[in-house]
Amino acid sequence: MFKKYYIKNLHCGGCASKIQYEFEKISFISDVNLNFYTKTFSFTLLEKEKEKNLLNYLNNLVNSIEEGVFFEEKIDESEEKESLTSLKNSLLVFGMLFFFVGFFIKDPIYKNTVFFIAYILSGYDILIKAVKNIFKGKFLDENFLMSIATVGAIFLRDFSEAAGVMIFFKVGDFFQELAINNSKKSIKALMKIKPEFANLKKNGIIKKVSPEDVYIDDIIIIKPGERIPLDGVIIKGSSTIDNSALTGESLPILADVGSQVSSGGININGVIEMKVEKIYSQSTVNKILEMVEQASNKKSVTEKYITKFARYYTPLVVILSLIIAFIFPMFLTGGYTLWIKRALIFLVISCPCALVLSVPLTFFSSIGKASKEGILIKGSNYLDGLKNIGTVVFDKTGTLTKGKFKVTEIKTFNSFTEEQVLNLAQVAEYHSNHPIAKAIMEAKKNEIIEEEILEYMENPGYGISVLYRNMSILVGNKKYMNINKINIPFQEESDTTIYVANNLELAGCITVNDEVKKDALQTIKELEQKGIESYMLTGDNKITGSKIGKSLGLKEHHIFTQLLPKDKVDIFKKIKQMNKKGVIFVGDGINDAPVLALSDIGISMGKLGSDIAIESSDIVLMNDNPYQIVKALDLSQFTNKIVIQNVTLALSVKGVVMILGIFGIVNLWLAIFADVGVSIIAILNASRILKSKI
Repeated sequence: MFKKYYIKNLHCGGCASKIQYEFEKISFISDVNLNFYTKTFSFTLLEKEKEKNLLNYLNNLVNSIEEGVFFEEKIDESEEKESLTSLKNSLLVFGMLFFFVGFFIKDPIYKNTVFFIAYILSGYDILIKAVKNIFKGKFLDENFLMSIATVGAIFLRDFSEAAGVMIFFKVGDFFQELAINNSKKSIKALMKIKPEFANLKKNGIIKKVSPEDVYIDDIIIIKPGERIPLDGVIIKGSSTIDNSALTGESLPILADVGSQVSSGGININGVIEMKVEKIYSQSTVNKILEMVEQASNKKSVTEKYITKFARYYTPLVVILSLIIAFIFPMFLTGGYTLWIKRALIFLVISCPCALVLSVPLTFFSSIGKASKEGILIKGSNYLDGLKNIGTVVFDKTGTLTKGKFKVTEIKTFNSFTEEQVLNLAQVAEYHSNHPIAKAIMEAKKNEIIEEEILEYMENPGYGISVLYRNMSILVGNKKYMNINKINIPFQEESDTTIYVANNLELAGCITVNDEVKKDALQTIKELEQKGIESYMLTGDNKITGSKIGKSLGLKEHHIFTQLLPKDKVDIFKKIKQMNKKGVIFVGDGINDAPVLALSDIGISMGKLGSDIAIESSDIVLMNDNPYQIVKALDLSQFTNKIVIQNVTLALSVKGVVMILGIFGIVNLWLAIFADVGVSIIAILNASRILKSKI
């Protein structure tokens, strides 16, 4: 059973890692994810009987690990912003005032007293946490490092250094939180697409209700300026719809009677009446919100490594500092006072905040940036995986092509007319959702009595058979006709051709065309420039498939045609075996789901794509533009570059200052400046992703 709670009073990335580590030890929950950035805690409850008093149990446990932190089932967003006039921040401001006043006092006793007051005002909460954590036996965190370093400075009579170090640390914390909140903006902006209400029309009365209280086939009214609350079809009126929050496309689209509209868009001008086709839990907007909320649950390899590294790193530096403080004086000159001071400097600079905060924040920022562009990445592990891709395998229809077919020609045989051939095809395709079936149904309006369509049987990859008014109708490809021993007396057409038979007699064939997407050629061209090979899989006949593949610049041996769903799986497995690097599959249909699941990274089309394809994929392109794949790859490379920069910066600066501290070249001031400075630089560097033009 999936559970999710909201976290209150958690202000430290290191604390989040510590809580997660302890919660992973609980036997009756799994898939534990404590997200510092979205302030959510999710997990799977393995034993239903534990559900009673579960929240109470978890709150007691989290409070024992990090006092003051607790979980709630719901959260009041107005409480999320911590006021700048809170007690903690007010005391920090007074602490800073006392600190500056201290430099103007000449008497040593008063001077040190003022510095000590500044120290207590600015760092009282850190000292309290450190003491409490010592009694809990879980004290190896930044609170302990900062407390032991500053208390040590006070014992060495360096009151100004103790106060200065604590103030610098707290001010650094404040700016870190500002940078983190800035990175959250893109995610929070996306969350605003959640509709607050729906105008339900029943018996001529319009009532404002929650979107969750609207059902399939209900009628709702959307007025100008309102957000579309559910997915459906317009039955009255026309308007322009702003889908920029969903797809990243700035241009509004025109919609009138018969147009499909997705929840989350904004109705710009006209009043429209809409018939609901999906309940809220299955709507586009809810699925997007779920995907975004759960995106940071799946951590990248780098994030996992950094979290594990920090867990062992802090105890190690504490041991090293003890060696510097008490073992070095036994063998080196300078005495205990000198080496204890150097050990304190070593402790201050060793704090792993820059790594623990900046690496997850980099991935978090990237996922937010991608969401703004209409690319929904379901986890930072998938974003990370994009940096090592060697091959992209495309499905054709709806992926490289628009999937919007039009009937271009009808051929007849054996005394059948064009109208009869089309009517027979429409009877067979009446229940099908395939794009070709929709094109046939839209070619001309013919009266079909649904109740008289009997013995409907769909054979995926072949065709459809039905019984209608004593007529046995077969509609499908050439293979299907051959299986049923129906002779095709001519060479296969160059476009997608559907054959129609009545009572085992060929009635005619219908030719339909599909249009290549505008950016498909550029996508494949740029993938090739990156050294990434492209393949195309399609169920179309060889002539049609080859024609489209070659127009996109694909190599002949990279085009696979006349494939059944099972064939797609087999071909994809062979392609994957041939490649040492990762393989992406891009698709949109129900029959693409098995291949999407097999791929290293599965990408689906969010606009035209089937629900099962979207569920099976790791990345969803909300505007169905294949060029977004190139953008996602570029974003992954840029993210990786930022991660390497931050890790290198943090480790190199800390390493150098640690060594300089041992040799007495830097003091506590420089140590804390280096620690806080590195953290802020790393976080600001991670935030660069939000401003990038990718």
